[in-house]
Amino acid sequence: MKYNPDENGYFGQFGGAFIPELLYPNVKEIEDNYINIIESAEFQKEYRDLLKDYVGRPTPLYYAKRLSAKYKSHIYLKREDLNHTGAHKVNNTVGQILIAKKLGKTKIIAETGAGQHGVATATVCALMGLECTVFMGEVDIERQAPNVARMKMLGAKVVPATSGSKTLKDATNEAIRYWIQNPETFYLIGSVVGPHPHPDMVARLQAIISEEMRWQLKEKTGKEEPDTIIACVGGGSNAAGAFYHYLEDENVELIAVEAAGLGVDSGESAATSQLGEVGVIHGSKTILMQDEYGQIVEPYSISAGLDYPGVGPLHAFLFETKRAKFMNATDKEALTAGYELSRLEGIIPALESSHALAVLPKLDLKEDQVVILNLSGRGDKDLETFIKHLDE
Repeated sequence: MKYNPDENGYFGQFGGAFIPELLYPNVKEIEDNYINIIESAEFQKEYRDLLKDYVGRPTPLYYAKRLSAKYKSHIYLKREDLNHTGAHKVNNTVGQILIAKKLGKTKIIAETGAGQHGVATATVCALMGLECTVFMGEVDIERQAPNVARMKMLGAKVVPATSGSKTLKDATNEAIRYWIQNPETFYLIGSVVGPHPHPDMVARLQAIISEEMRWQLKEKTGKEEPDTIIACVGGGSNAAGAFYHYLEDENVELIAVEAAGLGVDSGESAATSQLGEVGVIHGSKTILMQDEYGQIVEPYSISAGLDYPGVGPLHAFLFETKRAKFMNATDKEALTAGYELSRLEGIIPALESSHALAVLPKLDLKEDQVVILNLSGRGDKDLETFIKHLDE
């Protein structure tokens, strides 16, 4: 498939492994083994058993009647918010923890923004009895307190990142620094970012989302292909999972929604595809927000999970080749969309997923159009933010 990376880990011009020499053996060990492990019958059985009995998959494909009536089309929600731990992140952590165990690793590190990946990593480390350290920006620790409490309850050590904007980018920097100093650890990356093979490995583990979507939609409509799939994108793992089994199907429109913050041109935004240029961040060549000197521009979003200055190399490739349409939503639009779904369907979405919902009014939807929106997470972690802005 042309959307798989080549032998050097590139999607077109994007990807690769830009890493310090000290990390080369770690990354090479994963690169040499991950596909064989993932494709082995033993892994598949253990992975799918855990997805079924522990995570609670398959997640429903829910026909949102009142939302569909409002937007005069057929809107289905892929309910990743109903997974154990409340988001899509656990699909990846369950898979990667099995890979880590196969490679004989006993210490796991991770980075987290919204805290969902941190919780999902702490969860599988508790499940497997492995030591867990999670790096999280100081700002995110404050705005995602419920998830910090969950991680600690699960036995993880939460290390604050106090540099830069004190958000996801800085947590990732700290995790990579720690990894260099402690190469015996397994870095369980939470998105389709980082050096090859991490973007491909995470995409393959999240592909369960679109694998289920195909047979679920066929059950409901008689055909496997929707007209449109919408997903929010920070690093981009939920979008990679939702798009994966449709990438070659050019008839399916793919829409990736980034966080515009206070507005794309406000200087307070995380709309990477609109503001970014080609560069290297966290071990891979991709599109990222940077100034004229190549220094990373601090991103901003009300949503901790979308507050990232880059985008995964697969998404950079989808943007460059126009296979996916990149849109964005402001903080205010995301909040409005979150309230709307809550009141129309009785589902409180995560702020990340609210960005995907926010583009529905901007689309010229047709009456017979079938849309699947990937509802990547639930909104408990964001209730304080939602309530704070409720009367604005």
